Amino acid sequence: MFQSDFGLKDGAVSAMKGVALGVSPDLGLYDLTHEIPAYNIWEAAYRLEQTAPYWPAGTVFVSVVDPGVGTTRRSVVMRSKTGHYFVTPDNGTLTLVAQSLGISEIREIDEAVNRRSQSGKSYTFHGRDVYAYTGARLAAGIISFAEVGKRLPDTVISIPFQSAQKNGNTISGMIPVLDIQYGNIWSNIPDSLIRSLPAAPGDSLNVSILHKDSLVYQQRIPLANTFGDVPEGKPLAYFNSLLQFSVALNMGNFAAAYNVSSGPEWNVRVSSVR
Repeated sequence: MFQSDFGLKDGAVSAMKGVALGVSPDLGLYDLTHEIPAYNIWEAAYRLEQTAPYWPAGTVFVSVVDPGVGTTRRSVVMRSKTGHYFVTPDNGTLTLVAQSLGISEIREIDEAVNRRSQSGKSYTFHGRDVYAYTGARLAAGIISFAEVGKRLPDTVISIPFQSAQKNGNTISGMIPVLDIQYGNIWSNIPDSLIRSLPAAPGDSLNVSILHKDSLVYQQRIPLANTFGDVPEGKPLAYFNSLLQFSVALNMGNFAAAYNVSSGPEWNVRVSSVR
């Protein structure tokens, strides 16, 4: 399973897949996404967490969002407690899956062994030369997890972020990502926390969105089951496919309308109006 910020305009993704098939033509190669915004490690971390639980144990994820390529940052494989493998630079990409899936073991990739032949002079495409190659060898059973390299302490570099929490009648969280195709705002606040206000579809909620603690949006909006529960162009709050609190405009683009983006600097606050 491949993820990157390479896009599909050139041959980078194809080169990684070619390396993997060169290791074993029997491998199943799939794409998570190659449309991570350039250098956006946080979004890479989120997309892994969004996707990995739906894939079977033993799946190998190769995630390459690597602005530090060629530097001293570590190249690792993390095995989660759910039995998934993540091949990636240890630069924050593992922030969320390490927390939600748990760390079983982490190993540093030994590039003396696990690197594409005759690629040592290349410093800027480890996705092809190290990660795709190592991930394919691991997935094909050519190497065991122990043969990836030396075992490391069970910690990863993590990106700080606002976890979902309740304080009195107010719930706070962050906007980890946009539902980018439609401009909907996704938070990391689980439905159970919203329901504890208490709140249920049909109720109104006070919703505030902040960037670096500066207020960007504030309005009372209805909590709905789905978009068509409000008139076209009107705002609504809802629980997305991950059962997390989200905000949208029915048949509109909330993010564009209110200049909202995502990442650790974007936060949301929700309170009941009962």
